[in-house]
Amino acid sequence: MLDLHRLRLLRELKHRGTLAAVAAALSYAPSSVSQQLSQLEAEVGVPLLEPVGRRVRLTEQAEILVAHTEAVLELLERAEADIATSLTDLTGTLRIASFQTAALALVPTALGLLRDLHPHLRVHVTHMEPEKALPALQARDFDLVLAEEYPGNPNPRPAELEQEDLLSDPLHLALPQTADSPDTESPMAALRSLANHPWVMEPEGTAARHWAMTLCRNAGFEPDVRFETTDLLLHLRLVEQNHAAAFLPDLVWSGQPPTVTLRPLPRDRRTRRVLTVVRRGRSQHPAVLACRDALLRAVTLRSDQA
Repeated sequence: MLDLHRLRLLRELKHRGTLAAVAAALSYAPSSVSQQLSQLEAEVGVPLLEPVGRRVRLTEQAEILVAHTEAVLELLERAEADIATSLTDLTGTLRIASFQTAALALVPTALGLLRDLHPHLRVHVTHMEPEKALPALQARDFDLVLAEEYPGNPNPRPAELEQEDLLSDPLHLALPQTADSPDTESPMAALRSLANHPWVMEPEGTAARHWAMTLCRNAGFEPDVRFETTDLLLHLRLVEQNHAAAFLPDLVWSGQPPTVTLRPLPRDRRTRRVLTVVRRGRSQHPAVLACRDALLRAVTLRSDQA
């Protein structure tokens, strides 16, 4: 019988990449992780790791083991969900990761609803961009992730994750007062008018940056990106103070009236999807179901107040 604890360490290595990262995540010494994996190799009878420079990677046989380990862990999560469903009181800890604008506009209301309905449920919220939060969800650092998906740039869809749409969030071209905007209804013309203007965008490697750069290039210019940050409130402030143009979603105003001039974007590029993502084995856990319901109610309340 293979040791499940050691199998989980092998799975952690696949998701986290290095022995040091596994050790840090689980509060082990790297030597202890290495020793446990060596013992697992002895149990299996084949090599599970092979050196690549200063790092190691999983062999084909290790990948097979990890796939079976994922299935076992999913069954265990389903068992936990069944036990939680059998109880009358919802307890334990729910770990959520959310990107900034959803955290500001939706999460506080959802937390209030959860507190009222399930006072013994502890909810832990971390501000984290989807590019990092979704791999962390796979690594079981979180139970639910609020993610975003930009038009023409779908997120990866690992088989072990399930996603549900939460809302469609309109995107706008935000103009500083110093920008010359043509008197036209053409979204592309308005965009091209900012070809020589400074821009603020999210950092390289994010889905938002890829979408924004593609939009500008399709309009025929390479944007002069002088400011880079994931903080969309800073994006807004830079537009308000006439330092940059930006692309801003409705959620950044949290239901309040816009404070800058907005122009529409091309029809097939003007809305991002906001969604909740969970592991397949965790999707029916009552805490996850309650959180998803609270978030949907927060969206409805926000719409009613708009």
